[in-house]
Amino acid sequence: MAAATFDGERARELHSQGLSCNAIARQLGCAASTVSRWAKAEGLTFDRSQTAAAVAAHTVDLAAGRIRLAEKMLAASEDMLDVIDGPYEVYNFGGKDNTFESRVLDSAPVEVRRNVITTAGITFDKLTRIVERSDTGLDQAVGVIDTLAAGFTAVAERLRAETSTDEA
Repeated sequence: MAAATFDGERARELHSQGLSCNAIARQLGCAASTVSRWAKAEGLTFDRSQTAAAVAAHTVDLAAGRIRLAEKMLAASEDMLDVIDGPYEVYNFGGKDNTFESRVLDSAPVEVRRNVITTAGITFDKLTRIVERSDTGLDQAVGVIDTLAAGFTAVAERLRAETSTDEA
């Protein structure tokens, strides 16, 4: 099977329409790497502002997810800490008859208390890191808004230029 030849004229036309590297590759039925090499050789670049905005928005979404997770971790740790000082039921299944026995203690046994406190300590440590990382969330959100504003400005300027050219 013969390899298709690359249509540089068609690629240039699609590039001038503002299509992305991947979109041009789909139109021409070739690999994106082929289009990328061609564009580099021709001294052409692709607008990456949409990709940058999408990455920035995704980063903000991840920061928000970290905060939601931190809130859940905190609530679970607080619940565990609240119950270790109250009555605590211990139980056992077992024996040849698989019997169930339980007793209520005044508070949780030492090993349970140790596990709860260790878990709370780990949670505290992780929450501290999550909160420290999410402090940049506002900056990232502002960055996304700035990027979108710059995109809107560029589109508005292009429309103004096209309108003034059409009227002339």
